[in-house]
This record gives sequence, structure tokens and C-alpha cells, in this order.
Amino acid sequence: MNLTGNMLIGRQAVTGDRDAIRAVHPATGNLLEPAYPGGSEAQVAQACALAWAAFDAYRETAPETRAGFLEAIAEEIEALGDALIERAMAETGLPQPRIQGERGRTCQQLRTFARTLRAGEWLDVRIDPALPERQPQARPDLRQRRIPLGPVAVFGASNFPLAFSVAGGDTASALAAGCPVVVKAHSAHPGTSEWVGRAVVRAATRCRMPEGVFSLLFGAGREVGLALVIDPRIKAVGFTGSRSGGLALCRAAQARPEPIPVYAEMSSINPVFLFSNALQARLEVLAEGYVASLTQGAGQFCTNPGLLIAREGEALDAFLAAAAGHLRQCPAQTMLTPGIFQAFAVGVDALAQHPQVRLLAAGLPGDGPNRCQARLFVTDAESFLADPALHGEIFGAAGLVVRCRDEGQFRQLAERLEGQLTATLHLEDGDLDSARALLPTLELKAGRVLVNGWPTGVEVCDAMVHGGPFPATSDTRATSVGTAAIHRFLRPVCYQGFPDGLLPAALRQANPLGLKRLIDGEREA
Repeated sequence: MNLTGNMLIGRQAVTGDRDAIRAVHPATGNLLEPAYPGGSEAQVAQACALAWAAFDAYRETAPETRAGFLEAIAEEIEALGDALIERAMAETGLPQPRIQGERGRTCQQLRTFARTLRAGEWLDVRIDPALPERQPQARPDLRQRRIPLGPVAVFGASNFPLAFSVAGGDTASALAAGCPVVVKAHSAHPGTSEWVGRAVVRAATRCRMPEGVFSLLFGAGREVGLALVIDPRIKAVGFTGSRSGGLALCRAAQARPEPIPVYAEMSSINPVFLFSNALQARLEVLAEGYVASLTQGAGQFCTNPGLLIAREGEALDAFLAAAAGHLRQCPAQTMLTPGIFQAFAVGVDALAQHPQVRLLAAGLPGDGPNRCQARLFVTDAESFLADPALHGEIFGAAGLVVRCRDEGQFRQLAERLEGQLTATLHLEDGDLDSARALLPTLELKAGRVLVNGWPTGVEVCDAMVHGGPFPATSDTRATSVGTAAIHRFLRPVCYQGFPDGLLPAALRQANPLGLKRLIDGEREA
């Protein structure tokens, strides 16, 4: 199958009317074919109209039917074979094992949501039967289920061309919820996006889904994205990217006559706290693990540990010496796009020129374009607290170590941080009291708190939370990874006094879907 440079509006391949984008091979700087003309406002509206037309039929498909659709998407993605892997490598500079692993994760997500659909708990069915004899006032029959919001706009991410893009977690969870999806592909990997988009369309055709259940748009700049968000038929947004981009979408969504939720993952520095006993007991292991996490994938992860906080002293000095030794051996890695590399260079230059920051170590220099040379910087707690500029994210393999006079300063620093996706504690039994004192603050600052691990690597499972307070995300109540992500695109509806024949299947007395429902406060067996 050849790439065409076309958008996919419903089942139709459509050539855009606006300026074209081309992928750039980040390791060479060469432009890749084909060109992808951007969509016009009329074409955005066409995709949204199809999604709205599909909504009523798609939202009432049986959970088993939607589960089969998600599994068919996974099968179609796998059927693309090595061609998908090779194109994604060319567009991102990421190595083959990383892309293969990401394809596996993408398909796992789809199949996990299929399992979730079959289990039925996402419907959150609650039934309070009528109590006509109750005094002083009778209770009517009340039944609740969750229904989908409507068509969802999904924005592909730069750093995950598969798992957070066209058929990634936002798309999988929205389709599982019963929401048609219109994807705005990321401009860094349009060819990868087209191939995955075609896999979704083939799966939709196989499963006899309504035509507008999925569309894929391209566009340079923010014209297509903003047109998509303000279209009245779009009812929610999923976004992974920069703070500026996420906030622009939030403003547009809130300025609509009917504001809609934007679930934007934006910015996080993911603090790591090294407690004294852990540092004494596992100094070398911690140093090696920290550098490996910091430099993994050129640091281009939203969970990259950009901030490390520890108590000053001989143990920390030895840790820093060991970490610096490991980092100096790290080869430069190709970054995803020239723009991301330039932003990284600006960020590390700003830290290097800061009067209260010292460059501790640098990785090996690169010999080609867009190569990320890892950096490790050090400052003290007072300087960090005094300058909010030190709290910002540098997207790439750059870490800042903050030296504290004692562990009592850990909480002071944590309280001054913005919202985070993760916070990590490295501790031994002798550190439990100190960790216990810090934990209440971290619970309010982060969506995931880890003990004796590293934040890079986000498991797709029921318990995972990939979210957090602003600016980690725009809505602290939600997660974009794990089966709870489906709840972003659902809302509750109560049905009062309905005859059984008029009720949705999930609420009928005979329970034809076999759900474990909450009836009069008791869970069905």
C-alpha cells in the first residue's frame, strides 16, 4: 500500500485545500514524500458533520459490537507489518525496538478497552426501585447509566506516533465510550498517521460502523485544530502536547456558545526525592537508574524525571559523581523534530547561563542534525525556591538536581511546584517517617506517586493514572491512560418512571447485558 497524502473524511480519501506539510527525517534533515495538503474549514466541517450523523447509531451499538471494532483496529494495525515500523522510524528518528514496542502498546490499549466494554462497569448502572408505599413521600423508580458525550476531537502527539496519536489512548477510549472521533494528525509524522488512519477505516468498514465514526485531518499551524475545537458538533477534546498548544485549545473550547471539556496533557517535570537511607544503601544503583531514565528516548517523555531533590552531604556528592560519570558516556540521540531540538537547546542554554545553576556533566556530543546532548545541572534549594524560571519543563534529556540542607526542605520545595504527572520517592525503611510527612503534599501535586521506581514507562491497566493538577493536565480529575480514561467521554443520565420496554438494555429489569448493577445500594452478584 502506498501513501497518498490524502486526508480521510469518513470512508473517502480527500485532498486538502490548504498549504501542505511534509515530514522531515530528523536524523538527516531530508524531506519525506508525499506532501500532505492541509484541510480547509469546509473540510473540517464535513468531517464533523459526518461524525454527528454517525453519533446516534454508533452510541447505541452493543458493547460487544464496539469491542469487536476495537479488536479489528488492532488487527488492521498489526497487518500493516514492517512498512509501518519503517515509516515511523523515518519520521521520528526513534529506533526500531521503540516503535515495535509502541505498536504493541497501541494494540494492547485497543484490546484492553474491548475487555472493559465487555465487563460493563463503565456504564456505572444504578437502580433505585420505586417505593410507592414509603412515607411521608413515595419514591419513583430511578435508573442511571452513562452515555457518550458526542463526537470527540483528538490531537496526535509528537513523541508517541502510535500510542498517543491516530489510534492511541484518546481515540481508543473515545471509541469505546461510543463517541465518533475526528483526529488532527501531528505534522511530524503524517505518513505514519495516514497508514494507521487507513487501518481504522478498514476496521470500521469490516465491522459495518457508520461512515462518520472516524476521520483523519492534516493541517499546518493551528487553523485546522481550532476549527475542529470550535465546531458545535464536537463535544470533547483529547490533546497531548505543549502548554501553549493545550491552553489555546482550552481557551477556544471555553469561548464557544456551548463550552466543552478539553483533556489536555501539557507539562510536567516529575520530581524525584532521594531520601538519605536510600542514598546510602543504593548509591550506585540509583545513579545508574536515574541517568537511564533521564536519557531514555532522548528524554522525550512526558514522565521524564527532570527534577531530582536530595539532602546535601557526602552521600549526595558521591551520587552526583557517579551520575555524572554515567551521563558523560551517554551518546547523543536524534530528537523527534527540528523544532523540539531547538526548544531543547534554548532550555539548556538558559540553565547553563543562570548564575545560581552549575553544569555538572554533559553527554557525548552528536555529529549530525537534531542530536540531543544530555545535560545534568545542580542548584541549591534557596535558589530554586526564589526563581520560578527554574521550575519549567525542558523537553529532552536535561535534569536539574536541587541540594537541600535537610529533608525538612523537601516538603517546602514540593509545595512550591506546579502540578505534576508523577512524583517519585526512593527510600528505605529508615526513611518511612520522612516520606510519610511528604506524601500528603505529593498526593495534591501529582497523579501518580512512585516508590523505588522511575517514572518513565506508563503501564496500560485498570489502576493507572496518567494525569495530574494543572499544568500537567487541564483537568485534574481525569486520566489519559488506563481503562478509567473512558469516563472522560461519558456523562450520567437518570431515567425516572420509565416502563421497562422503553428503557435502554442496560437498565431493563431482566438485565439482558448481564451487568453487575447497583440495585437499592447493593451490588448484583
